[in-house]
Amino acid sequence: MHNLASTYQGQGQWKEAKGMQIQVVEIRKRILGEQHPDTLISIQNLASIYQRQGQWKEAEQMQIHVVETSKRVLGEEHPDTLTSMNNLASTYQDQGQWKEAERMQIEVVEASKRILGDQHPDTVTSMHNLALTYQDQGQWKEAERMQIQVVEASKRILGDQHPDTVTSMHNLALTYQWQGQWEEAERMQIEVVDACKRILGEEHSNTVTSMNNLALTYQWQGRWKEAERMQIEVVETRKRILGEEHPDTLTSMNNLALTYEKQGQWKEAERMQIQVVETSKRVLGEEHPNTLTSMDNLVFIYQKQGQ
Repeated sequence: MHNLASTYQGQGQWKEAKGMQIQVVEIRKRILGEQHPDTLISIQNLASIYQRQGQWKEAEQMQIHVVETSKRVLGEEHPDTLTSMNNLASTYQDQGQWKEAERMQIEVVEASKRILGDQHPDTVTSMHNLALTYQDQGQWKEAERMQIQVVEASKRILGDQHPDTVTSMHNLALTYQWQGQWEEAERMQIEVVDACKRILGEEHSNTVTSMNNLALTYQWQGRWKEAERMQIEVVETRKRILGEEHPDTLTSMNNLALTYEKQGQWKEAERMQIQVVETSKRVLGEEHPNTLTSMDNLVFIYQKQGQ
């Protein structure tokens, strides 16, 4: 049941994964006890599902429990403890708690290199996550330097077609994008989109994310029609897979609204941006960075229409 839940999770079938993983957690607690390593793994996997669905507080609460228990039961340098710390850092990251994420990820990277070695897949994953935190804070050169190491190591260890390799390429492309290195970003993103469709399928969350980022590259180059066409596809797919209130759906709607805005399609932009603002306030909270960004974008749309 645990393995089938993990397979659902790997395919982005969150509802099926969550239902089965809840059963696994309850059974393992009853049979093995709350502190057994297998129970902790199943709790961690359930927390990851909450995380991917945007249920950040539920994920954080569960992951803190796993980290504290793993340190006590397995020890601070056990690979499973490091994995749980890495996952908690990722949840901090998703909530915009960058300093908490960075502090924990640096600790994980250093411990992983010491215990597992530079070339171990778990070490590469922890480096990848730290690079994302640098990226999210606008520390582009630190992010780029680490992501190049991650891409090269992933290709060597896992191969060009492995999903983790493709993810690391995707993130390096995003760093190029944010630095205005459009040609490097576009070339890598097209490669990532093609690989994701082939390996993961057209509706996998990673495939949709890579399409979203390629659309952003078109957008920032002023290639509005190419951006609009791809963003419409991303919005429709995310609504279908993740639901209309998921943070990733809201982000893609915000990006499409910006494309409408740049083309002077004010009413389409306004309608979509109002929906994003209202949903973001309800789901993320009024002071979340994404909520504030969407409010700022709506202000600009009103301004341009003389309202």
